[in-house]
Amino acid sequence: MEPFRLHIYACDQKKPEGVPSCSANGSALTIEALRREVAKQGLAGEVQVTTCGSLGLCGRGPNMVVYPEGVWYSGVRPEDVEEIVREHALEGRSVARLLSGDERAVRQEIDANKKKMLASLRARDEAGVLPDDVQGSVNGFRESRVLLTAVELDVFTAVGAGADAAKVAAELGADPRATEALLNALVALDVLEKRAGTFRNGATAARYLAAGAEHDSRAALLHTVHLWPRWSTLTECVRAGTSVTRGSADGRPDDWTEAFIAAMHKNAAVRAPLVVRAVGVEGVRRVLDLGGGSGAYAIAFARAGEDVTAEILDLDTVVPIAQRHIDAAGLTGRVTTRVGDLHDDAYGTGYDLVFISAICHMLDPLENRAMLAKAFAALAPAGRVVIQDFILNADKTGPRTGALFALNMLVGTRAGSSYSQDEYATWLGQAGFVDERRLSLPGPTDLLVARRP
Repeated sequence: MEPFRLHIYACDQKKPEGVPSCSANGSALTIEALRREVAKQGLAGEVQVTTCGSLGLCGRGPNMVVYPEGVWYSGVRPEDVEEIVREHALEGRSVARLLSGDERAVRQEIDANKKKMLASLRARDEAGVLPDDVQGSVNGFRESRVLLTAVELDVFTAVGAGADAAKVAAELGADPRATEALLNALVALDVLEKRAGTFRNGATAARYLAAGAEHDSRAALLHTVHLWPRWSTLTECVRAGTSVTRGSADGRPDDWTEAFIAAMHKNAAVRAPLVVRAVGVEGVRRVLDLGGGSGAYAIAFARAGEDVTAEILDLDTVVPIAQRHIDAAGLTGRVTTRVGDLHDDAYGTGYDLVFISAICHMLDPLENRAMLAKAFAALAPAGRVVIQDFILNADKTGPRTGALFALNMLVGTRAGSSYSQDEYATWLGQAGFVDERRLSLPGPTDLLVARRP
């Protein structure tokens, strides 16, 4: 079976720092350039590019192999990619200057490197060294904190098109020595670039992290900045069985709410069309978006049908944010807002669909039962409730994101958690719903849909 004329395997193996590897030699940039050039030449249907593990020539990377010919290339830089695609993929000629060498020499080098690798593994095993993936998880907070501090200080806006450490420090009102250390660490993480003492935003920072960027994500990332203090109390929360830092929603500062809703909106704006297509709006005229946040889902439902109207019920600190998004979408009047508390206030009646996204995990089981009972009462006969949330397997050990998110609720709420499908099915049945079914979507959350008879 040969579904592609050419298949290029490009090594992107990551190894411990200081150990030769294609990744350390810049394979990511080479692979990105290769994929762009293949697409540019209109060869995406003929040439498949696949990343792979070590090819055994680690000191000479980035390495790649082109099949079916079995041609090996080494030391391939982004600037070499155009020649490879032109000569090899289009003209059928190998690029001699980049060939890895004759078969015998290549095999000897691979065998020698494999022996070194196996010897290293034996030595590490005998010494009881932690596996690299475990060690990486243990130390992962360091890289996270570097990025979060840079976001919190707005380093990427200060760097702009280029600045030295002293200028960035002055812009931030920060210590010059410490600022330079932070900037150097960001270069090590491939977020910034540095030439002759001048720092510049790399491609990712320029696109996502600086003010006014094409996809400026700083407001959303500040929500993660705000999570940091709570996660640092996880040990105490496990002992206590609840958050030890939580406060009421009314007591949260405005910047917390803005960051939280911005983070939710960034995810929802992409996901909302997928959700609406999966759920459908046939027979739907009135939608209640319970705790609707930025309004992204209510807006998507209204856009899906000319006769669909949606109402968002949320707190007085959130409703003005939702109204901004509604006005920007040009749906004022078809998407409305109502200040209310899902625990204490009535939901209304006669809705065809009640949408509950990212709410259940903030509540305990009793609160979820009460909320679903009120949702049942708010629906017209044959109306549907749609829950979007992390849905764990029966023993609650996965999916991984949902299991970790249960701890996010532990450190941040009184008794919130991630729940299993069996738990949701029980609560829906107790509320009177029937025909419960799960709709799987790409990403960490799924949908549960049930109907009022």
